Amino acid sequence: MDLPASNCLAFPRASLGALRAALIRDTGGSFATFLQEAGYAGGEAVFAAFRSWLGTRGEDVDSLDVPAFEARATEFFRTAGWGNITVTPVGDVVAMVDSADWAEADPVSALPYPSCHYTTGLLADFFGRTAAAPLAVLEVECCSSGSPHCRFLVGSTEVMGHLYERMTAGEHYEAAAKALA
Repeated sequence: MDLPASNCLAFPRASLGALRAALIRDTGGSFATFLQEAGYAGGEAVFAAFRSWLGTRGEDVDSLDVPAFEARATEFFRTAGWGNITVTPVGDVVAMVDSADWAEADPVSALPYPSCHYTTGLLADFFGRTAAAPLAVLEVECCSSGSPHCRFLVGSTEVMGHLYERMTAGEHYEAAAKALA
């Protein structure tokens, strides 16, 4: 992977963890927005790196069907050091992205809520570049808050808005996602 050609650089996991810890300490609740915006801003470069990586393999992102795209994205994120992911569709409207070893997660932090906010921005931009409309990402489980894996839900902004409303009304995210499918 040619990081400089894609406007990317290697960034240690420890630095991302230290950045999140400093933002939590110094900004309180607004830290999530800062990390999401930074992740979203980096999505274009990460997608360019993905496109370039595919090119070295003789493939083009625009010619991949959904299963092939999911398989290549899974391999790309693992190769890039983010961690192992699986992508599982929930009907036609939501996808679940799971990882037990996601780079942003910090199991020893024992945070009270999912907190891979950089990732939610990054994945929204990355996956949105292959969709016909902007996408939103919501992390519903996180290794940083005691879950055995990080789970991100990906869908259209409209669908994710409905999903979030149902969740705030007390419905579990899996039931809410299946109801919207």
